[in-house]
Amino acid sequence: MEIGVINGPNLDRLGKREPEVYGHATLADLEAQIAAHAKKSGVKTRFFQSNHEGKLIDTIAKWADDGVKFLVINPGGHTHVSVALRDCIAGSGLKTVEVHISNIYKREEFRHKSVTASACEGVITGLGFPGYLLAVDYLIAQNQPATKAKAKPVAKKKAKSKK
Repeated sequence: MEIGVINGPNLDRLGKREPEVYGHATLADLEAQIAAHAKKSGVKTRFFQSNHEGKLIDTIAKWADDGVKFLVINPGGHTHVSVALRDCIAGSGLKTVEVHISNIYKREEFRHKSVTASACEGVITGLGFPGYLLAVDYLIAQNQPATKAKAKPVAKKKAKSKK
């Protein structure tokens, strides 16, 4: 199993950009945490970050063509405006979880709407870096075969004949 992790605009600035909102850890720190967490379950990860919408879209399409089945994405500012990114996620066939480090509902009003969320299995927002780990855990669980309790056949009772 392999999970792709995409981070959008300005996430390459983690540790420098608005540390009161995003903290002091870097994107490299985040990727190392995710990779180590996934590896415990035997899961491979691949990472991509870009400040350019088209590169995000191209990467999702390439990963889908490469056979990746699972995606964690923080679309950054594209979350609120990119129909093209939303359509790419929806058409990719990748089971996707959207993640945001900060709580988008505690921020500016324009951040309260996620255009991309409707193409995702779910959204994790406001839990910091651990939100990514929760998304990974969810996707790992989605890859596990469902355990079905085997029903025991019911023995038919012979009807007693009345004589």
